[in-house]
Amino acid sequence: MFKRSVILTAIFGILVFPSFVTLKPESLEQIFNLINKDVLENGNAYASLGEATSTIGHRLTGSINGKKGEEFAYNLLKSYGYKNLNYQPFTVESWSRDTVSLTLVPAESDNFVDVEVVALAHSPVSSHVSAQIVDCGDGLEGDFEKVKNEIKGKVALFNINIQNPDNKSLKNLHRSEKTALAIEHGAAAVIIANAVEGGVLLTGTASVTGELIPIPAVCVSVETGKAIRRWIRDEKNILGVIDMRNFSRPIKARNVIATIEGTSKKLKKEKIIIGGHLDSWDLATGAMDNGIGSFSVLDIARVFKKLNLKTSRTIEFVMFMGEEQGLLGSRNMVKQYLDANKLEDVKLMMNLDMVNNTMGFNAMGNDKLKAEMDKIGELMAKIDPAYKNMNRNAAGLHSDHQPFMIHGVPVCSPSGSFPVKAYNCYHANCDRFDLIDKDQINNNVRFTAMMLYALANMNELPVKKLNDSETKEFLIKQNLKQELVIGKDWRWDL
Repeated sequence: MFKRSVILTAIFGILVFPSFVTLKPESLEQIFNLINKDVLENGNAYASLGEATSTIGHRLTGSINGKKGEEFAYNLLKSYGYKNLNYQPFTVESWSRDTVSLTLVPAESDNFVDVEVVALAHSPVSSHVSAQIVDCGDGLEGDFEKVKNEIKGKVALFNINIQNPDNKSLKNLHRSEKTALAIEHGAAAVIIANAVEGGVLLTGTASVTGELIPIPAVCVSVETGKAIRRWIRDEKNILGVIDMRNFSRPIKARNVIATIEGTSKKLKKEKIIIGGHLDSWDLATGAMDNGIGSFSVLDIARVFKKLNLKTSRTIEFVMFMGEEQGLLGSRNMVKQYLDANKLEDVKLMMNLDMVNNTMGFNAMGNDKLKAEMDKIGELMAKIDPAYKNMNRNAAGLHSDHQPFMIHGVPVCSPSGSFPVKAYNCYHANCDRFDLIDKDQINNNVRFTAMMLYALANMNELPVKKLNDSETKEFLIKQNLKQELVIGKDWRWDL
């Protein structure tokens, strides 16, 4: 017994002293090995996600299923031993679909065609539009400029992706940003053509603010989009008749937060937030978007509790709700930090949204952070050569890191890849549990847990919170201003 306790002290001793700040490489390697062994033998992300998708279904914010999802995550964290665990409630306007139809009618013929369609979120509660369809290409600013004299009062048709060879060098816009441009040009309705073959329909918000938009927006399959364009080419004047009804009402939702307090008197006030959005759209069960990210975070939390891992800095494990409807939960969290004058305490936000088979990390525009991730990754690859240490350094938008980033908080994310079949089910009715690979979700957990542990124990994190002018400069440098302006999330004068 004595010998065994000495061995355990040699392995775990570095963990139990509250004043430690740095770890020797050999100590860090020991911890990485423990994390690796636990996840490979006991990883629970795959099983818990499977249980949630089969017993709950979708996790739409504000719905009964959404509430069940919140409770599932809370109870799972509680079963892992978390006592510093709480709901963070917020009240927002929530949207849900009812009925929708799209009929194509040639202006000079009685031959009409009903096509399969889904409503995009934040379309009006009730709408009836009958107007000529105008082809707006890929829906970029230049595409709308070409049809600016004919789009007012018409139905704008555009692609979810970039298909025109002339636009290939340009950055694509989010569906909500393309819809915002259509509204600015006076369109009466929007038809977005999906990019995935096989009749796949895509949903998601068409609003840049999370509030109702004034015109109906729908999605059709890529095949239907091509057929409409052929019909427009052959018969010129094709009417799009859109009828829809939806629901919009104030709802209560809750982020779920589990906390591990830092052990260093000097650094425990500093926080690293690691989160993923728990909510999903209602066409399927949201296994990929974003069960694979949120349930990875839940299992990383399990690993830290199971191995009794101590960190200099405080870690908050967060299940965000309302991401799909406009980053509602993360916006609320940032607002609460700002209102309490404590956002300065958040040193880093790590976001897991549609992360699969982690093989590197995105430092999102932080050069010093990327350099440290490269170094830590070398040790991770030593633990398992399957880890490729392929790190990136480019910031993007449209997930829960955004509210933190635009207020100057450094952000990062694991990065990997999806099989094509899985990625094609993004926001679609095929986003189900059979898309998930157990080994690949375990890669999320073990490699992200290693990186999180190393960052949480650094003597000094290689990042700094930016002030307003520095944040503005950073966002411009990262080529994000245009999207933020269109999305009404630019905090500065133009």
